[in-house]
Amino acid sequence: MDGGDPVTGAGHVPVMLDRVRELLGPAVLRVSGRAPVYLDGTLGLGGHAEAMLDAHPGLRLIGLDRDTTALDRSARRLARFGDRVTLEHAVYDELPEILDRLGVPHVDAALFDLGVSSPQLDEAERGFAYAQDAPLDMRMDRTQSLTAAEVVNGYPPAELARILREYGEERFAQRIAAAIARERERAPLDSTSRLADLVRTSIPAATRRTGGNPAKRTFQALRIEVNGELDTWRRALPAALGALPVGGRIVVLAYHSLEDRITKRTLVAQAADTTPPGLPVPLPAHEPRFRLLTRGAEVPSETETTTNPRAGSVRLRAAERLREAT
Repeated sequence: MDGGDPVTGAGHVPVMLDRVRELLGPAVLRVSGRAPVYLDGTLGLGGHAEAMLDAHPGLRLIGLDRDTTALDRSARRLARFGDRVTLEHAVYDELPEILDRLGVPHVDAALFDLGVSSPQLDEAERGFAYAQDAPLDMRMDRTQSLTAAEVVNGYPPAELARILREYGEERFAQRIAAAIARERERAPLDSTSRLADLVRTSIPAATRRTGGNPAKRTFQALRIEVNGELDTWRRALPAALGALPVGGRIVVLAYHSLEDRITKRTLVAQAADTTPPGLPVPLPAHEPRFRLLTRGAEVPSETETTTNPRAGSVRLRAAERLREAT
């Protein structure tokens, strides 16, 4: 459940924390002769990172986040761990360059808690939430230029429809895009409430009565477009897997089907034996590089989803490296 200190995030309860620690712990404990390295590719409020640092006194953290506000809060929260903590303002697909610059050849355990963070949702001025009126922003990294307002007011209707259909899985994408195009001719769409109202009136009345707020899928699609989330994740996940040594582990928490699908396909492919069919024995060079640590995607307990509703859509997948790439 989110809460606690609004400045540092202390008191914030991270999603599926016990399971994350259970899965990543063996990768940390197997290391000897050096400090094990834990990568938190989506640091956020630092709750998972704090728990891992507390549980493993010799652990070194490399924490990434594109949100400078999140980094500032995590820095305060994790200050007591001193030089065990290295924080970087970066998107997680920049991982290879960061590790190279830091002189870190491998990370022993890695976590990616994908999607929008609680502070981004809770702070109305960030423009992520359709339930609160705010400027149409949706930038996770407020140092970047592209905003949701620029997408809504500048993209051609056909491109808007594609984004809503592909990233929001919105079946009324064409109708919503056409309504946006008409509305912005009268005046630019610049607020979350105005866009949410427009989406609501653009879809059939019967559809509005089920499935929660009808603007949810549109806001998800715009957020993904503004932040390049799916393309970034397609690059970041292989990079993170490549940074793991034998025995290293990764955990991914995904909150919508698009991210989870990318995760599943990538991990399953790495866990497959690619020996050509018809050969009498598996070829060593084609044996699986990883083993899956979960059977399908794991979901949080009913207790957790009751106390923390934002955990309700999460899907957890994990894997361990078995052999080096050839």
